[in-house]
Amino acid sequence: MKSKTDSRKLLVLVGSPRRQGNSAALAEAVRRGAEEAGASVALRFIDDYISGFLRDCRTCRTPDGTCSIADNFRSLFFDDYLPADGVVFCSPVYWYGLSAQTKSFFDRTFCYYAASYPDSAQVIRRMSGKRIGLVLSSEETYPGASLGIVHQLQEFSRYTHSEFVGVVRGVGNSRGEVARDPAAPVPAAEQLGRDLFARKYTDYRLDTERSGKVWPAD
Repeated sequence: MKSKTDSRKLLVLVGSPRRQGNSAALAEAVRRGAEEAGASVALRFIDDYISGFLRDCRTCRTPDGTCSIADNFRSLFFDDYLPADGVVFCSPVYWYGLSAQTKSFFDRTFCYYAASYPDSAQVIRRMSGKRIGLVLSSEETYPGASLGIVHQLQEFSRYTHSEFVGVVRGVGNSRGEVARDPAAPVPAAEQLGRDLFARKYTDYRLDTERSGKVWPAD
C-alpha cells in the first residue's frame, strides 16, 4: 500500500550557476531524501530557464497577457512550480542575500499573479498552500549571514499561505567542501527532503487552541 507521500510532487530549485557546487550538492541530498520517502521529485537549475529580469508588465506583455521575455520561465513556473505540493529553494548566500537567479524567480512570478494577467486568480490559487523548505550554502560561518534570506522565505510563505517547514545551511567554499562541514548539512538536507511533507508544522497565535504537549507520549 502506498503512503500519502507517494503522490506528492516536490520541486527542488537550484539558484546557483555552478552545477557541481555546494548548493547543488545539498539540492541532490534533498532529492535523495524525498525520493526515498516516495515523493516525485523534479530538480531544476534556474539558470536553465531564466535569462532576464522582470520588466514593466504594462508595456512588456503580449496581447494575450503572457510575459514576452524570450526565455523558459513560463515552462518552469507552469509545468513545475504550480503543480508542486512542495518546493525547496537551494541557493548560495551572495552578499547576505539570495543569488540573483533565485531572486529573479520570485520577481518573475509577479507577471502571472498580477491582476493584469487574465488567469491570475487560478495562478494565485495554485501558488498557495505549498510546503516550503530552504537550503543555503555559504563560505562564512557567521550565523547572521543567512538571517535576511530566512526572513524573506518566511514572508513569502506567509504571503502565499504556505508552510515554511525547514532550513538547512551548509558551510563550504571549494567544490563539494560542504560535505566536510562538521554540522553535517548533507544528511540534514536529505532529512529535509525525506520528511518535508510529514514534518510537524505549527504557527500559533495567542488565541490558538492547542494541547499542552508537542509530541505524543511513548
